[in-house]
Order: sequence, then C-alpha cells, then structure tokens
Amino acid sequence: MVFVGYYDDHSTNRNKKRGKGSSFLIGLIGGIIGALLVVLIYPNVSNYTDHSQVETNQGIKNQPPSKNVSLDVTTDVTAAVDKTAKAVVGITNIQTSSFWSDAESQEAGVGSGVMYKKAGDIVNIVTNHHVVQGASQLEVTLSDGTKVPAELRGSDVWTDLAVVEIDAKDISDDMISEFGDSDALKIGEPVIAIGNPLGLQFSGSVTQGIISGVNRTVPVDINNDGKPDWQAEVIQTDAAINPGNSGGALVNIGGQVIGINSMKIATQAVEGIGFSIPINYVVPVIEDLEKFGEVRRPSMGVTLRNVTEIPAYHQEQTLKLPKDVQEGVIIESVVPNSPAQKAGLKELDVIVELDGEKVDDILQLRKHLYTEKSVGDSMKVKYYRGGKLNEATLKLTDESRM
Repeated sequence: MVFVGYYDDHSTNRNKKRGKGSSFLIGLIGGIIGALLVVLIYPNVSNYTDHSQVETNQGIKNQPPSKNVSLDVTTDVTAAVDKTAKAVVGITNIQTSSFWSDAESQEAGVGSGVMYKKAGDIVNIVTNHHVVQGASQLEVTLSDGTKVPAELRGSDVWTDLAVVEIDAKDISDDMISEFGDSDALKIGEPVIAIGNPLGLQFSGSVTQGIISGVNRTVPVDINNDGKPDWQAEVIQTDAAINPGNSGGALVNIGGQVIGINSMKIATQAVEGIGFSIPINYVVPVIEDLEKFGEVRRPSMGVTLRNVTEIPAYHQEQTLKLPKDVQEGVIIESVVPNSPAQKAGLKELDVIVELDGEKVDDILQLRKHLYTEKSVGDSMKVKYYRGGKLNEATLKLTDESRM
C-alpha cells in the first residue's frame, strides 16, 4: 500500500526535521493498518469469488441441454378442419357506387361461401342471399389468398341461400366439401364453424362448439316492416358466428358440412346463440338455384293479411266471422287468372284450414305451401265467406309465372 505526502518547501529547518519524524511515524502506522485490512478483507473477497465460480460452474454443469420439441397435436377436430377448410372461401360483394361518388364501384361487404360441386369447368359455391344481395360484381377469395371473379347463378330471399359460380381451373378435387346428414344431428354433438369473421383479415377462422338445439324456428322480417314474414328452420350452436361468417360452413367431427351459417342473436344480454341452415334443407334449394336461377314455389295467387290485425268490430261486422273464430288469414286481393280465382276464392274470404291442417296466420300458410306442396299439386282450402264455412280445391302453379 502506497501513501503519498505533500511537504511545505518554505518551512524552517526545525519544522523540516519535525516533519520528517512525524511523516515517518504516520507512514509506519498507515502501513500497519493497511496490512491488517488486506489480511482481514482479502479472504472474504477470495471466498466470495470462489463461491460464485463454484455456483456458476455447477449451474452450467447441471443444466440440461436445450432442444426443440415437436408435438403431434392431430385430433378429430384438426382432422375435420384439414378436410373442409380449403372448401371455405371469402365472397366480396362489390356494388356500383352512386352518381355522386368518385369511384365507379366499391366493396359493400365480405362474407363466406362453401364450394360443394365441381362439374366440368364450373365450381358451384353455396352462400347466403344477404351476402350477395345488391352486388354488381362478385369476387371469390380462395383459402390460399387467390382472388377469382364470380357470377351469381341464383338467389332466394326466403331461405337466405344463393349459388355462386367460379372457373374450375384453380380448384382441385380436395377443395370440394362433403355434405353430411343434418337430420342425424344430436344435441351436444361437437361442431366447428369455418368462415371469415369481420372480413378477409381473419379469413379461414375456426371456432368450436356444440349443437345447442335442432329444429329451431326463428322469425325473419324479409321486407323490414317490423313484422315476421317467414319462419327460418335452423340449427342452434354456441360456436362463435360473427359478421363475415355468413355463408360459411358448420362442420361435424367427421369434416362433413351439416349447415350453412346464417345469423346470430346479437344483444348484450345474449351470448353463444348462433344459427345455421340445415344442409338437408339447403340441398333442394340450391338444386333449384342451379337449374332455374330461382326456387320454384307453388303459388295461390293472392295477397294476404292476418285476422288478428283486424279490429274486433270489422271481424264481426265486415268479415262476419263467428265469435269463436279469432284467427285465420284474410284474402286482401286475388290475382287474375290465378289458382285462387279459378277455384272461386274472393277478396275478404278468410282461410282457416289447408289440407285439413288448421291455419292461424300467414306464417303457417306459407310454411304449408312452401314446404309441403309443389308446383302442380292440388290443395284443399277451407274458408269463411259471409259467416259460412266453404271449401275449394286449388291446383297450384309456379309463383314466378304469375
């Protein structure tokens, strides 16, 4: 240990001598203290350093070698997704802009679709009517991001289904989906929803849930007048279905499409209630859309109104209904040369029964007509006219030809 002292060159000799003696004594004492400090501190430092090295060396010695681990996570769910995911596409609805807009056309929305048939150079895609409604152009985005132009083959507002066509050149056979049997579904059965929630940014998203209910009916207001026009028959599921999932696939654990996702109940008080159109209900509709571009439905040739919408006074005085008849369907008008006119039905007749089945409202009448009858069938109608019950037989025709 080195000590450095500073001396005063202008001091007297006596002070110099005294300073020399004092310096010597101070230096001696400092040296002893320094030696003691070295002896006391150095072992601790040495021990601390050695201990750290031992710990470090032991840590390195005992640490297992690192390596990358690859797990096989193949399950029934992943297998089902692998089988069907390529069949699910994005559908972009492009609409012509207004006169005042700078752009000629713009994207109105993005939904989903399912490729289900490859015939020759054409691939058919099923989607929802509301996905393609109002489109001037359609564009399909495949699972790999490829975009291809598409054409609308046909669409049906009542079932909310549509068929879109694309060129088959970019489509391999393993990209075509397989339909299952929606009548065989069981409550609690696992299902998977595949689609494009919130648009193409999340394309090919997969959510899992169960069948929450079968044979559900949901009222649908088609003309936006606040009144239900139709009862949609749907599958209920808790698999997450969000905007953009419309038209996508609901898949069973075998990778078969058992429903076309269509709607959900979206309120703050409700969670996990989504709906899908059963595939067994879809098939005859899309077959008609393929062949005719529309669904051929039987028609009576009348406009209708519910008896319950009429005040009690007019039910009794104008329609002259018996007091125990408070439900039924009123004929507001009859189309000339229609099945109804040919069968003798007139304005203000009140229909209460079709083919022996009681009819309380327009929804029941449409359900019977559209689901149980076909073009060319005969249908027996019981109705009240002037307070008397009558019966007529109609031969139904195609409503599109009325």
